[in-house]
Amino acid sequence: MLQEIDYAQLGRKVKSLRLKHGLTQDALAEQVHCYTSHISNIENDHTKVSLNTLLAIANALHTSIDYLLSEQYDNPSLALEQEILRAVQRCDLETKEKILKIIEIL
Repeated sequence: MLQEIDYAQLGRKVKSLRLKHGLTQDALAEQVHCYTSHISNIENDHTKVSLNTLLAIANALHTSIDYLLSEQYDNPSLALEQEILRAVQRCDLETKEKILKIIEIL
């Protein structure tokens, strides 16, 4: 059976990541090369986002389409693991060592 994308959930995820990165809708729209109103419509489930725009949003937010949609997968674990790896790759060596110690404690 074909599973439908929950665009409301996707919009909430985009908004959450945008705010986490300290970006306004204007700033994200500029990076994505679209109108601010389009970002607003995506975040508020007033429009369905195209694959090209979703890819541009993922790149602007330094994430993956997998992560943006991860909560909609039957098994979101793989997408989350990839996002963790992506975050760790951006860290310096000292931070990576701290992360490893924290993981070992858990």
